[in-house]
Amino acid sequence: MLRMTEIKLPIEQADTLKHQDDQIRAAILKRLEIPASDLIRFEIFKRGVDARKSHAILYVYNIDAEVKNEARILARFKKDPHIKPAPDTGYTFVATANTSQATSSQPRPVVVGFGPAGIFAALILAQAGFRPIVLERGKEVRKRTQDTWGLWRKRRLNPESNVQFGEGGAGTFSDGKLYSQIKDPKHLGRKVLQEFVKAGAPEEILYVSHPHIGTFKLVSMVEEMRNTIISLGGEIRFDSRVTEIDIQDQQVQGVTLQSGEYLATNHLVLAVGHSARDTFEMAYNKGIYIEAKPFSIGFRIEHPQSLIDRARYGRSYSDDILKKLGAADYRLVHHAQNGRSVYSFCMCPGGTVVAATSEPNRVVTNGMSQYSRNERNANAGIVVGITPEVDYPGHPLAGVELQRQLESHAFVLGGSNYSAPGQLIGDFLANKPSTEFGEVTPSYTPGVHLTNLDSALPAFAIAAIREAIPAFAKQIANFDLADGILTGVETRTSSPIRIKRDDDTLQSINTKGLFPCGEGAGYAGGILSAAVDGIRVAEAVSLALVS
Repeated sequence: MLRMTEIKLPIEQADTLKHQDDQIRAAILKRLEIPASDLIRFEIFKRGVDARKSHAILYVYNIDAEVKNEARILARFKKDPHIKPAPDTGYTFVATANTSQATSSQPRPVVVGFGPAGIFAALILAQAGFRPIVLERGKEVRKRTQDTWGLWRKRRLNPESNVQFGEGGAGTFSDGKLYSQIKDPKHLGRKVLQEFVKAGAPEEILYVSHPHIGTFKLVSMVEEMRNTIISLGGEIRFDSRVTEIDIQDQQVQGVTLQSGEYLATNHLVLAVGHSARDTFEMAYNKGIYIEAKPFSIGFRIEHPQSLIDRARYGRSYSDDILKKLGAADYRLVHHAQNGRSVYSFCMCPGGTVVAATSEPNRVVTNGMSQYSRNERNANAGIVVGITPEVDYPGHPLAGVELQRQLESHAFVLGGSNYSAPGQLIGDFLANKPSTEFGEVTPSYTPGVHLTNLDSALPAFAIAAIREAIPAFAKQIANFDLADGILTGVETRTSSPIRIKRDDDTLQSINTKGLFPCGEGAGYAGGILSAAVDGIRVAEAVSLALVS
């Protein structure tokens, strides 16, 4: 196969899949200067959008094509950087269990946590024949969904079953974004996307440049992946919080559950997510090496989605463009005069702001979208980067304590009933309390209590965000819309700690047999990167099991 990159076609030429294929076929023949009879087949590897000229929006394709006389064509275009052999993106297991291992009475590998990292760690181990045991503190995904709605609709929080904890992890209640900027030389991200398609995701995620799934589709996909793991000999236990890791002579020996049950294992994958604060504390108290890491804090911002669409699509804005490209998104960065960086985080086109706390009497916001992305508002985190060296020095868990302080204060600002504190953008910029909503109705449930957010974050963060919003309006017209809504607080952008691991074995640097994994351990940020890290850790465990 040959890979051709930067094939650009006007989006008007892709009214249907047949039109798209016809145009791509013609572009391939023109690019390679070959007759139609020499093109055997082709497939879209990636499709992006070039909207830099709003009056002429283009699809940009990377195409893999099977052709006759491939060697001759490569020789003819050897100086063309856009025509190369297509890389092998197939997945190969680094180790598999033999018959004696699969039926052995030796302790099985244990995966703690069943979010994206834990799911893929367990899936790869199961596919390789190692029969993992998965321990998830929360409930299966549909029961968990009921508990999550309990907070959103009735202000009832279940600390063990919510947006953060339960089958599927925090990513289940999100936009379902499946793109990342991680380096991926082994094409593990391709394996992730292929497994998602097997589990029911739309096939377009294999090639669109910014794939997403949405919460409702994620629920059924997670169930299907669970069933696959079980069918391969894995075991998944819900309502099974790990309260202690048994370590002897710096080697993992097993885990104790809240029920008192003890499970022996010498290979423990810790994929607990960024909100498992009690697990972080337990691990630290057991002597496992943990260090503080940077994260970000801020607010959720909401605008009418139509405002973002018109700003991003410009003169091309129309119902037809929206049907083809969907609700528009954005990525923004501003370097403030006080030295802080402000950026948009987890932008959710046509989505909602959600209550994402996992601890009583605290308020946390996040964003999510369904696959259709057809809600009235656009929302994103507008967050400020902070570092342990400057903002929470000293203790490795100081970032956790800072998060808790901000979330507790937000709970009080919101009225102490899980409503979130909010403020109109115009009032925030003027530093005056908001008293009534304007044209933008906030989407956060159980509700937004209007107030002044000036005390919701440290003064440096407030100053940086106040400077950034008008600066962003120079890139997106009316981003500083006076009636837009800010909702606080966004504190769980990423884990505030890192459970440091060896670069080669992926085991804890001071605890053999412990494999820190995913976002909670400080090695991922988002569904795709967490899933890829789950695969990498599963491979490391597989090699350890057969060594």
